[in-house]
Amino acid sequence: MGQLIDGAWKAGWYDPDAKGAFRRPATKFRAKVSSDGSTPFAPEAGRYHLYVSYACPWAHRTLIMRALRGLEGAISVTVVDPKMSDEGWSFEASDPDPEAPSTYLREVYLRAAPRYTGRVTVPILWDTSEKTIVNNESREVMRMLDTQFDALATNETSYAPPELRARIDETLDAIYEPINNGVYRAGFATSQAAYETACRELFTALDHWDGVLGRQRYLCGDALTEADVAMFTTLLRFDVVYHAHFKCNLRRIQDYPNLSGYLREIYQLPLVRPTCRLDHIKVHYYWSQTTVNPHRVVPLGPPLDYLEVPHERGRSSS
Repeated sequence: MGQLIDGAWKAGWYDPDAKGAFRRPATKFRAKVSSDGSTPFAPEAGRYHLYVSYACPWAHRTLIMRALRGLEGAISVTVVDPKMSDEGWSFEASDPDPEAPSTYLREVYLRAAPRYTGRVTVPILWDTSEKTIVNNESREVMRMLDTQFDALATNETSYAPPELRARIDETLDAIYEPINNGVYRAGFATSQAAYETACRELFTALDHWDGVLGRQRYLCGDALTEADVAMFTTLLRFDVVYHAHFKCNLRRIQDYPNLSGYLREIYQLPLVRPTCRLDHIKVHYYWSQTTVNPHRVVPLGPPLDYLEVPHERGRSSS
């Protein structure tokens, strides 16, 4: 774990605020692929490459969207080693970097910006033509894959259709701080007060959405959307990692009647399931985050066979 400062690597954990609360740094690369020619980045087959981790919920969003839209033939992928050391994400026991011989993911950032300052995170949407990072903000990459590559997608279904986009964006905003980032706010808190605030907000939000899913199929109504993809990647990791490792232990997702069926439904989708690597997830969190788990002991459990139980929520059109 660490960051680049003016192009030089510095190992170190996240700095909390004055009250011991976790602060997530903003992503730095925010350019857009556009099918209308409004940006220099046109959606071309073979031009873009994703750097991801199966363990990371933010990167997992982009892998799922790539699969749902049928973009595997148009956008290639490199998966980094799930074990993150003080040197950051690496290629040591993973796919090799197709762009250049590399040991660490930070080398990709430095190819794009030799004096880069910031965290080295996944996902990265890389432009193999311009040799630069287009974007490393997962929500924006997910949206680009969904809406800007229609001519290359083998699946015509959009997960952010224009008539639902405002509601999807509102839902993405609503779940981000208490749930997607909330598990980290609880797990990385360095004071009792910061932990309790984050944990209570997390479960208040989960209670709310469990109620919503008791009234409708998905977060935004009857159709699977980007909001569900963003919720799913957090829920998948909850019982296996966040419940114990991050002390988010007031309830498990298994204990929620509607969230649990919703999780199983999305997990069991034929296009989603191959993107889910629970082994990478568990190893990454328990081995890599030594501030939380200093001895790097990876637990044997919990059993996750509940993910295979029929969800009884009908069939998805995706």
